[in-house]
Amino acid sequence: MENDILKVLISEEALQQKVRELGAQISRDYAGSPRKLLVLGVLKGSFVFMADLIRQITVPCQVEFMAVSSYHAGVKSSGVVKIIKDIDIDPQDIDILIVEDILDSGLTLKYLKDLLLQRHASNIRIATLLDKPARRAADIKADYSGFEIPDEFVVGYGLDYAESYRNLPYVGVLKPEVYEK
Repeated sequence: MENDILKVLISEEALQQKVRELGAQISRDYAGSPRKLLVLGVLKGSFVFMADLIRQITVPCQVEFMAVSSYHAGVKSSGVVKIIKDIDIDPQDIDILIVEDILDSGLTLKYLKDLLLQRHASNIRIATLLDKPARRAADIKADYSGFEIPDEFVVGYGLDYAESYRNLPYVGVLKPEVYEK
């Protein structure tokens, strides 16, 4: 697995420091809110980041997950978002913080944000570990962003290629020969 990594882009230490900073900012922003905060993880990629992030959030929050796909086992977004697992609660009048591993094309997050607004969520913000603006196809921005990264194929810390590499403790660039087979 390590032999497939071209380089470490973001170290384990840098990830943990950034998650602490994001958790503190989110806690400040939601302090004193009269509404419930629902931290909504987009599976599968966000689970590592979200687990670390919620431990840094000091305001009361609930946790929920959605599983969606726009990649369908490829390396580029198909542009078609498919809901695999929907949320189990009614989002009406709830503040939602969508947690995503990477804001890439933006198509998935735009779709989810629009869907939750149609379901009458009170307020929706987005927290993403990684932001790759070079690939943006939808008009959407993260409210909380960890790292802006170049247009390279990254894995680790929850991000995968063909369901592998999620367990790396850092974010690394995958060697092109691995995914260009």
